[in-house]
Formats: sequence, structure tokens, C-alpha cells
Amino acid sequence: MPRDQQSASRAKTARAVQAEATRAALIAAARRLFVEKGYFGTGTEEIVAASGVGTRGALYHHFEDKRALFQAVFEQVEVDLLAAAGGAEQAGDALDRLRAGLLSFLDASLTPEVQRILLIDGPAVLGWQTWRQLGGRYGVGAIHGLLERAVLEGALPAQPLIVLAHVLLAAVDEAALVIANSPEPALAREHGVAAISQLLAGLGSR
Repeated sequence: MPRDQQSASRAKTARAVQAEATRAALIAAARRLFVEKGYFGTGTEEIVAASGVGTRGALYHHFEDKRALFQAVFEQVEVDLLAAAGGAEQAGDALDRLRAGLLSFLDASLTPEVQRILLIDGPAVLGWQTWRQLGGRYGVGAIHGLLERAVLEGALPAQPLIVLAHVLLAAVDEAALVIANSPEPALAREHGVAAISQLLAGLGSR
């Protein structure tokens, strides 16, 4: 490759790295502020200042508006939550791992980050339909995979699993919303664990 093309390629790579770093800084700052102050209590000027990226032009270069930035934060929290649930569900058969993963989400619903971003501001900012679509994107696949494994293990009768995956996701979402909005979240979490455990216990053919 000629030297001028090599230089142009390196410059392009450097710009891409810088752009990704700027985007990551904006998401990290917004994530922290949205938890502390809520979406509606946080201004774009605060996010830009906290991120250290310079001006609001940098924010609008990467995100259409504050709502788009919130969606990026929302999806990052979903990814982190899914990774944490995956780490919690290694032992046992598929239904045991499914139970562990769902209950870990109920535990997470006690944390300020999940409460504020996923369960309180999420539906209000994104709208109910988008909120459910994003939750389904990250949750249904994981649940469906464990249900398929449970069928192969003989712990679950063969059935339309995609429907069941959506039903289980809806159940745990509703339980998490109750916990997040309860005046006694720890007690609500206990009731949610009992309800989800009873629901899962009724699925098995063992």
C-alpha cells in the first residue's frame, strides 16, 4: 500500500477510535446522571460537561437527541444485566438456570440503576411499545434458549416455546415493576420470588 494511503488509513482508524471513545464517554456520563437525577431532571449540558467531550455538538453528532442517548444507556444496562444473569445461571439443569436468571433480575430490580433506567424512566421515555420490544430483544432469546435445553433434557414437555418465553418475560417484568414501585421493595421482592418460583415449578414434567 502506498505511504499516503497508509497514512489515510491510520488517520481514519484514529478518528473511528476517537469517535467510539466520545460515544462511550457520553453514555457513561448519561448513565450516571440518569440514575442520580432521572431522565427528566438531567439536561444535555450536564451530560456534556460530565463526559468531558467538549460541546453539545459532539452529543448530537452521535445521538439524534437526548431520548436516543437514553435508549443507548438503556440497552447498555440490558446487556450488562444479561451478562450478569448468565454468570449466575451456570449450575444445575436448564430449568434451574432459568430460575436463577429470572430471580437475578428480580434482585437487580432492587438496585437504583435498574429501577430508574429500566423500570421507571424506561417506559415513560421510550413508550410502552418500544420498552417492551427492547426488553424482548435482550430477554426472550435467553429464555427461549434455556426452554429449548429443558425440552432436550426431558424436564419440559414439547410446546410452542416462543410463546412461553414471552409469557415468562412478561411475568418477571411485571414482578420487577411491582418491586421498583413498592414502598417496601424488599418485601415485594420476596413475594415476586415466590410467585416466579411457583410459576416455574408448574412447568416441569419431572
